[in-house]
Parts: sequence; C-alpha cells; structure tokens
Amino acid sequence: MKAILVSQHGGPEVLEWRDHEIGNPGPGEVRIRHEAVGLNFIDVYFRTGLYPAPNGLPLVPGNEGAGVVTATGEGVSGFKEGDRVAYAGPIGAYAQDRIIAAEKIVRLPDNIDMDVAAGMMLKGMTAEYLLRRTHAVQPGDTILYHAAAGGVGLLVGQWAKSLGATVIGTVGSSEKAELAAAHGYDHVINYRTEDFVSRVRDITGGKGVDVVYDSVGKDTFPGSLDCLRPRGLWASFGQSSGPIEPFNIGILAQKGSLFATRPTLFTYIASRDDLVASANALFDVVSRGVVKIGINQRYPLAEAARAHADLEARQTTGTTVLTP
Repeated sequence: MKAILVSQHGGPEVLEWRDHEIGNPGPGEVRIRHEAVGLNFIDVYFRTGLYPAPNGLPLVPGNEGAGVVTATGEGVSGFKEGDRVAYAGPIGAYAQDRIIAAEKIVRLPDNIDMDVAAGMMLKGMTAEYLLRRTHAVQPGDTILYHAAAGGVGLLVGQWAKSLGATVIGTVGSSEKAELAAAHGYDHVINYRTEDFVSRVRDITGGKGVDVVYDSVGKDTFPGSLDCLRPRGLWASFGQSSGPIEPFNIGILAQKGSLFATRPTLFTYIASRDDLVASANALFDVVSRGVVKIGINQRYPLAEAARAHADLEARQTTGTTVLTP
C-alpha cells in the first residue's frame, strides 16, 4: 500500500507519497483501511520536528482517521472485520492502511459519515476536553477562543453556545469573521484590524473573560492574559504562530492571580474509559445536530504537501480531509 512518509524534517516538500509495507496486526491490534484522514496543525509540528516523532524517522504523519477494520490480531474481542471505526492518535494516519492498537479506536455510529468522522475526531475531542474538563463551561460564562474559524474553533463556537456561554472569537479576515459568526460566536474580532485585548475589555465591560482557549501561541501572548478576569484560566493548547518564549511565572500574579495550563488531547484520552467517554460526548452533540461538521477542503492524500502549504498559509477554514 502507499503512505506519506517523512524521511527528514522540513517544509511541505518533505512529504513523499511512497510504497509502504505494514504487515499484519499483532496481538491486541487491528488493521484499518482508511476511507478518509484528517488534517491538523499538529501534523505540521511532527513534520518540522517541533514535536519529536515517537519512533524517529522515517515517520508517517497524521493523528486522526476513519475506515473499516480489515484484520484483527490475537486477543482482540471488541472489534471484527467490517466494523466502521475512527480514532485520534497515535501518529500514522497518512496511509491507505494502518495497524493500530484496538484500544485506541472507537466504533463509529451508523449515522455519522466516514469523512465527517475522519475530520472531527481529534478536533472534536479537543473541543470536548477544553469545554467540559479543562474549564467546565457553565451558563453565563464568557470565553475567548483564538483562531475561531479553524477546525477546533468552529466546533467550540457551536458547542460553547449550546452550553450557555457568551462566545468571543478572534480571526484574521472578514471572510473568517463571517464564518465564525455563523458557528455560534456572539462577538468576532479581526485581530489584523482591531486590538483584541481592547475589544474584549469593551465587550465584557472591563471584567474580562472566564477562560481563554489559545492555540496560536507566540502572536497572542501575553495579550491573552490581559483578556482574563482575576483568577481566570489561560489554556494554551497549541502554537500555530510559533512557541511562546519562556516567561516569569510571576506575570500570572501581576495580571490577577491567573491560572495557566498547557493541556494536550492525548493526556485527556489516555485511558480507554476517558477515550470512549470523550468520543461518545462528541458523537452525541453531532448526532443531535448541536454541532455541525462542515468539510471545507478536500485533498487527495497523495497531495498532502499542498494541503500542508495551504494550512500553514492560513488559507484553510474549518475541517479538511485527505482521501487515500
């Protein structure tokens, strides 16, 4: 079968469509034939080497996908050939087929399409843990989400609104502002034309927000802290604009006894129980239409380099899927 392989770290050009042998599933493993694979900014981090690959180079990128079980290894009892499944992590999704531990996959409900599932597992479970566990959003909360027109952002806007929050988002263009406004955001700030800190203060009457969800990193720090109410929470869960430089933790005291966390999805779904609970919560809101998943871009998996270039140039919105 074929897969995208990275033999050296670098730009999108290091993504090569090559023959790749994976063999048969071992004990506790299944083989999946992908019908679709999700594109996420974390894929860029592994490609560039910002995040080290678990098994070194060469690596097959990709952290989410959906497909059909084609073979099971010894000791697998919860899945069988023909089952529709989806997953978020571990790395290795940019392939026609893959081997994966059975404990890392979940059965996909019949009413959720494969391409929708492939593009929502990582982003959707990220939205779930941010909104339900990192800071459990309550009716009356006010939240700020950076990159509101991105894949996670469009899900967060809808989900947070359904929880009764006032939802503020930042974007980089008027087109993205319209998209965010159509996905639950009460207030959308174009950070290219407005100072987001001042606008947040205006919107909240000077009080600040309860939580800032920040996947941008360098470009939004320390401004994100200035948007928070006293004892508010800054959840820094990505760094699309580059890593945040080391800072003196005393800044949290100076700006209002703030809380800060650097969560990752894979910690929040590390146990089988947490994974299943997170996936089921996502399937529930999608099945009920509370959260709608729009696939805004599709690329052949063989053209993953083009997809990465567009993603890094911020030319994509919402969910993107790659098709083998």
